[in-house]
Amino acid sequence: MSNRLFLRLAPDGSLTWLRASGDARAATSLPGAPPASALAQAREVVVFVPAADVLVTRATLAARHRAQLLKALPFAVEDGLLAPVETLHFAASAAQDGEVGVAVVARSTLEGWLDRLAEAGIEADAIVPESLALPPGALLLEDDRATARTAPWTAFACAPGELADWLAQAPPDVALDVHDVRAAAPLALPAPVAAYHERQRDALAFLAANIGAPPLNLLDGEFSPRRRRRNDAGRIWRIAAALAAAVVGLAVLSLGAQVWTLSRESARLDAAARDAVTQAFPDLDAKIFDRLTPAQLVLSRADRGGSTPSSGALGVLERIGPILTNGSTRIQTRALDFRNGMFELALRAPDLNALDLVRERIAMLPGMKAELTAANPGAEGVDGRIRIDAGASAKAAQR
Repeated sequence: MSNRLFLRLAPDGSLTWLRASGDARAATSLPGAPPASALAQAREVVVFVPAADVLVTRATLAARHRAQLLKALPFAVEDGLLAPVETLHFAASAAQDGEVGVAVVARSTLEGWLDRLAEAGIEADAIVPESLALPPGALLLEDDRATARTAPWTAFACAPGELADWLAQAPPDVALDVHDVRAAAPLALPAPVAAYHERQRDALAFLAANIGAPPLNLLDGEFSPRRRRRNDAGRIWRIAAALAAAVVGLAVLSLGAQVWTLSRESARLDAAARDAVTQAFPDLDAKIFDRLTPAQLVLSRADRGGSTPSSGALGVLERIGPILTNGSTRIQTRALDFRNGMFELALRAPDLNALDLVRERIAMLPGMKAELTAANPGAEGVDGRIRIDAGASAKAAQR
């Protein structure tokens, strides 16, 4: 991973650091805390802590959730602990086949490391014991310490002078790959050695080159890094913002579709209104619609006084309207059709006599001819049709 910043916290609290933007083996560690610019540019900050302060072991657990696993850890490894579990902090690797790697450290020790890092302005993404940065079967020799990882979840650290006793008590399962960064002569070891690399250049560069993805992170559970929590919160807010933008976009699209549909419907109704006005007033020039709406034209014709009754369908409706709306007839107008100077009225009356009375009243109007063309009795009355010769009305009005 590029732009990783690696730090090593020594038992005395001193720091060394290096930035790996490529092959960490080619980098050189520097003493002290990294500058603020290096911290700001780092994609991930990984801190190695003394292996002698961290117990590495493994446990078999069946937990569905991470929170349940962390709660069960103390009881799974309690038999191998010397201190009360309430004074310890537990971190675990990802479960694999029901087995997890476990790291145990005193809470006070971990809090002291975090305080030391905070003093230097460092907020770590991961804190890893040095032993877990070694490949399984590796031994790192330094002037003041020896760190060994004899199996994936078996490790120890001691002074170089005590190494022979440790190896004699717990011989490794495989031959050791020894990386010696001391300037002294090679050590004779009471264990099989696969390879002995003398006078290695940089211990931190070796750890950084071999860590890959940390097998576990001491910043687990309640000690989860604040920066990671902020990043998670920021990611949640970014997702929420994206969803909100999508909802707004869909709303705009929906509104646009509705506007387009209403625009088409409005255009259709305008066209229908023009056709109706043109049919009612055959003398109109089509260009007049460039200046006036159909409603304005109808009103202007009505304001002329006396011209409307002689002008097609509207004139006929004005004359027969009072008959159709007369409450005493109890007539319901069901439909109305005007074509070629002829009106067709579909009416519902209480009985045949009421329907014929309407026909008679219309026929009594000057110039009107009315004919009952259908009468169908039903449960709610009589449905009938009356045909009106509007042409006769128009001629009479013209005379």
